[in-house]
Amino acid sequence: MTAQLLAQSVPLLPQPRGPLSDAVIATLRRDPPPRVALPAVTGADPYGEDLTLALHVCYELHYRGFRSVRADWEWQPDLLALRAELERVFLDAVRDDVPGGADVAATLDPLLVEPVPGDGISHRLRDEGTLEQVREYFVHRSIYHLKEADPHAWVIPRLSGRAKAALVAVEFDEFGGGHADRVHAQLFADLLAAAGLNPGYLHYLDVVPAPAIATVNLMSLFGLHRALRGALVGHFTAAEITTAPSAYRMSLALRRLGLPQACIRFYTEHIEADAVHEQVMRRDVVGDLLDREPDLAADVVLGVQATELLEERLATHLRTAWDAGTTSLRRPLG
Repeated sequence: MTAQLLAQSVPLLPQPRGPLSDAVIATLRRDPPPRVALPAVTGADPYGEDLTLALHVCYELHYRGFRSVRADWEWQPDLLALRAELERVFLDAVRDDVPGGADVAATLDPLLVEPVPGDGISHRLRDEGTLEQVREYFVHRSIYHLKEADPHAWVIPRLSGRAKAALVAVEFDEFGGGHADRVHAQLFADLLAAAGLNPGYLHYLDVVPAPAIATVNLMSLFGLHRALRGALVGHFTAAEITTAPSAYRMSLALRRLGLPQACIRFYTEHIEADAVHEQVMRRDVVGDLLDREPDLAADVVLGVQATELLEERLATHLRTAWDAGTTSLRRPLG
């Protein structure tokens, strides 16, 4: 890999959005000492810009890291302690805001029924979305799709038997079936470039607001904790069930607006693949996991419900901004 390509693949630290993220980002600019003093999290908004970014920066140390930030920070104990507090505040809020329960079938079944008429973001973009709104939507989703499937890979060593084999089969498709040009993250980078946007990893982190970042934090939270493996399986299953119809609507939106085939390909790739994946996830992954560990049913439900909660928070943010005729990003695209 050339130095230029390496620089493009490892992001810069973002700009802070409050005292928590400021402390984390300023700390990471130094060499990691044995101990470091970091601020208390008490009173922070669990869905606010500051906590959400601080948590995302901590998580990113377990992915590609940041340019000029020492890799040693990944396991620095005081930073991990702060991350644990950020996670506690975030996860407590999510648990408080979902119904809970342990009936997995009753939680998943409604996801298989398409609302008529639908009022989701993909419905809106299909029917009346503008090119600028579609490009904004791409930017929101870039925070996840440029690392698509990576958070879910954390759960692989925590599964066994049929559940493990089936989830790996789904991930194999997500990672392009062995073909670099078909890796879903690469397809989204191609989409961004074809739409006149920057395909750099986390390039748009500074302009994406908390509701979009929180959806990615949720995956990292579930993925990095073995105790939450059931929740990550629930999240992955919910995503696979809902993606195919949403991707179909997005493909119609992009065709209506005349976007290039490289944009459309990302969504058409998901229409067929995720229609199969939903069956595999529900029958082989969730089914086998709960046969082996029935006490994880409540965690699977948490994963599904938390996914729906945060996706709806993002959708509400987008609708509110677009109804007001303003950008849904922290600042307009240049």
